[in-house]
Amino acid sequence: MTEGETVTDLGAVSEPAGRHRPSLVKCLVWDLDNTLWQGTLMEGDDVVLTDAVREVVHTLDARGVLQAVASKNDHDTAWQRLEKLGIAEYFVLPHIGWGPKSRAVRAIAERLNFAHGAIGFIDDQPAERAEVAHHLPDVRLYAAELAVSLPRRAEFTPAALTVDSGRRRQMYQAGFLRDSARSDFEGPDEEFLRSLRMRMRIARATAEDLTRVEELTLRTSQMNATGVHYDDAALRALMSDPRHEVLVTHLSDRFGPHGAVGVLLLEKHPSVWHLKLLATSCRVVSFGAGKVVLRWLIDQAARAGVHLVADFRPTDRNRIMEIAYRFEGFTDRACGCGRELPAVTDEGVRRWHLEPSRQEAPTTMALDTPALTP
Repeated sequence: MTEGETVTDLGAVSEPAGRHRPSLVKCLVWDLDNTLWQGTLMEGDDVVLTDAVREVVHTLDARGVLQAVASKNDHDTAWQRLEKLGIAEYFVLPHIGWGPKSRAVRAIAERLNFAHGAIGFIDDQPAERAEVAHHLPDVRLYAAELAVSLPRRAEFTPAALTVDSGRRRQMYQAGFLRDSARSDFEGPDEEFLRSLRMRMRIARATAEDLTRVEELTLRTSQMNATGVHYDDAALRALMSDPRHEVLVTHLSDRFGPHGAVGVLLLEKHPSVWHLKLLATSCRVVSFGAGKVVLRWLIDQAARAGVHLVADFRPTDRNRIMEIAYRFEGFTDRACGCGRELPAVTDEGVRRWHLEPSRQEAPTTMALDTPALTP
């Protein structure tokens, strides 16, 4: 195997990575015996975690790659050993038992809502890798001897690290606790949301935010009003233009941070504000985050005494955004405000119009927001 090649199947090698950048592995599933550690736990070995493999675990975690376990072992014994080795906290979904590993890997992908192609599986046994390959052919497979080389591989190397990369594991772990609390809660959904003690912060984007903002415009599809991708250069240009607001939404609650979950791009004219993009992470839809952001903007426009126009370009996935705009009173009936706006150059873009009115504060979360001036 030469430098830059990517193992995609048992002993098979794909094209060199220089020809195209492979999609990222978002979760690596580790076998334990003779893979994560040296030795076989149930045979009484004093298993050893090498410094090199420990560093791999730390590096992938810092890059935002989630890590899980699929191991044939006694659960309690194996988990206690992971705790003794000081790395148990790094594994978001341990599947330790005696069932097929493909079943464990499938369950991990479903729990994370990841496509199988975003999952990697590393194991020292060819038979175990073959079993996973048979049932889950899109999962990326790695022999145990490749472990220390993983951080050098393109599929484990994001083009840039976002603000949230280093805490992605903690955000998912908080999410599992949140989901568990939701399933155990008895009562109206609004009462549960209030029990979370959510706090939303809407702030002007900083240079530190840019990579995450770009990622949101690129990856968010269902809750993206236009599907337009703004790259780093475009975002920096907008941030330096006094007519534009580039706003980032952060959400947290009693379980921990959700991270940066939304972006809003606004161009201000004397009598109309032009909402060029509203995108919210799909994972906070059920918490009402998108509705809160939109109602906050409507309230700000009403305070400023300006009309509000929102761009919308229908895609095969963002129907929910059209519903959200209509629910808040936006219509596609044009008005005189168009004289202040640039002409629509994309035939697929529609403009939704609203005469804003003051909005009540949300009942399910506290807000920390800037004041927008005309």
